[in-house]
Amino acid sequence: MPRDTETAPTIYEVARRAGVSIATVSRALRDTGPVAPATRAKVLAAVEELRFTPSRLGVSLAEGRNAANGIVFPDLSGPYYAEVVLGYEEVTSELGRSVIILSTRGQSGVRGLVRDLARRVDGLVLFGQTVDDAMVDELTATGLPVVLLARAPVPGADLVASENIAAAGALTEHLLGHGHRRLTMLGASAGGDIGERWQGVRQTLLNNFVAVTPPVPCDFTVDGGLIAAREILRRADRPEAIICADDQVALGTLLAAEELGLRVPGDLAVTGWDDIMAARHARPALTTVRQPMRELGARAARALDELITGVRATPRHQTLATELIVRTTCGEHPLEEQ
Repeated sequence: MPRDTETAPTIYEVARRAGVSIATVSRALRDTGPVAPATRAKVLAAVEELRFTPSRLGVSLAEGRNAANGIVFPDLSGPYYAEVVLGYEEVTSELGRSVIILSTRGQSGVRGLVRDLARRVDGLVLFGQTVDDAMVDELTATGLPVVLLARAPVPGADLVASENIAAAGALTEHLLGHGHRRLTMLGASAGGDIGERWQGVRQTLLNNFVAVTPPVPCDFTVDGGLIAAREILRRADRPEAIICADDQVALGTLLAAEELGLRVPGDLAVTGWDDIMAARHARPALTTVRQPMRELGARAARALDELITGVRATPRHQTLATELIVRTTCGEHPLEEQ
C-alpha cells in the first residue's frame, strides 16, 4: 500500500539514502546540471525504493518551483527601489517562485532579522550595505545561495551591480569641460554603489588638479536633497556644480536652487544618477547617469535561481553598463555647441 502523507518520504530522505546532497538530487531529477551516471543511478534507485513522490516542498527543491526567495532592501520607498523590485518579481514569477521582502529601514536587530529570513527561504539577495561582509560570510558558510546586489563583492557570493567608477569619471569630466572648478558631491555612503561613484569623482578631480572636498551626507530623498542643498547654496563659496548621488537628491537640489533664486544651469550645474522618469520630465531636464534598474533586479533573480537549482555552483560577478545622459541642468557641452 502507498504510504500516507504523514509518513511520505521527503527529498531529504532521498538525499540521505543516495548519499548525496539535496542539490545533487535536484540536478538528477531535473537534468539541469552535471551529474555522474553512477550518481544519477543512485538517486533514481533511492526514489524508487522510497516510493518518493515530490510534495510541494519537494517540488520547490527539486524543480525550483513555488519556493520562497528572500530579498533584503535598505528601503522600499522611491522609484529606484520600486524598479529593482519590479525586475526581480517579474523573473521570480516566471520561475514560479514566491518572494519574501525584508526592508531594514528603521529596524533594530537587523542581523537577527536576516538570520530568521535565511531559515525560511531557499536563497537570499542582499541589496546594498544592508548587512556587513561578516554577515555575508556567515550566510554563505551555511551553504545558503546568496546574491549580492549593488554593493562591493564578497568572496563566495554572487554579485550583480552597475558600473559606477568610469561613469562617475565621465560625468565629472563633463562638468570640468564647462570650466567648473568648485564641485561638491551631495550624498555620501561608505562602500557600495555610492562609494564607487565618489571614487570616480574624486579620482577625476585629482587627475585634473582640482581641489577635492568631502561629499556631503543627506537622506537619499527629494526632501533630503532639498534640506542639504539649501545649506550648501547659502554659503559664500557655494559650489559651481553639485553632483548628486541619485536623481531624487538632484530633484531636491533643483528645488533649493529655485527657492534661492539661482538659475540652473546659469548659476549652478546639477547632475543626478539613475535616470528615473522624473529626471526626464524635470524643468530643466536633469543630466544624469542611466543605470538599468529593472535589469538589476531581473539579473539577481536569475542568478539566485541558478544557484538554488544547482545549475551553477561557482560564484559569478555581473557588471551592467551605465550611460551618461546629458540634458540641460549642466548646459550643453562646449563641444556639442559647435
